[in-house]
Amino acid sequence: MPDPTDEIRVVLVDDQELIRTGLAMVLDSQPDMRVVGQAGDGHAALELLAATRCDVVLMDVRMPRMDGVAATRELMRRHPDGPRVVVLTTFDLDRHAFAALRAGASGFLIKDARAEDVIDAVRAVHSGDAVIAPSTTRRLLEHVVGDLIAPDEVAETELAGLTDREREVMLLIARGRSNAEIGSQLFLAEPTVKTHVGRLLAKLGLRDRVQVVIRAYETGLVRPGRD
Repeated sequence: MPDPTDEIRVVLVDDQELIRTGLAMVLDSQPDMRVVGQAGDGHAALELLAATRCDVVLMDVRMPRMDGVAATRELMRRHPDGPRVVVLTTFDLDRHAFAALRAGASGFLIKDARAEDVIDAVRAVHSGDAVIAPSTTRRLLEHVVGDLIAPDEVAETELAGLTDREREVMLLIARGRSNAEIGSQLFLAEPTVKTHVGRLLAKLGLRDRVQVVIRAYETGLVRPGRD
């Protein structure tokens, strides 16, 4: 029997009961996962999460009463060190998916993703990784950035506290490079790159690499259509 304290506790939020039931069957079949609650909209999710210990939330992006973007933003406000959020969307260039990432979600999944992808996503965000590769995030940003991002002077001033090396690492993360690729380009050992990434996250108050990509666009460090 697995130790219950090692289980990844998951809450499912979707206005379609059939989708919640299917996800619950997939996740509860894993020895290291347990669905601890379900909700049909953002308001109900926030009430549930206020009273339920949870590690990962699978959050539908489009729901009545309160959608997944608003619910994610409010959850991050109330519990900045709380559960990781993965939003569920119907297609990968959904503007709502981007808005949820900007609100603090750690990634998104397409609703017709394979069961293995859902399981891997839950484990990834629980371990502190982002669900989607930075390159995928960048593709999404290139698609919507003209309409949804304006220069953010407050965010731009945050870069002033970074070292030149940290800015270089941030730029390469935003361009979709892995730690190994960053190390190769900057002639750094991979553990050194990981150290820079950790300091970068701490200085900017970000949770993961997806948030780094978004902040790079918000500050103008990366501009649409430029590599």
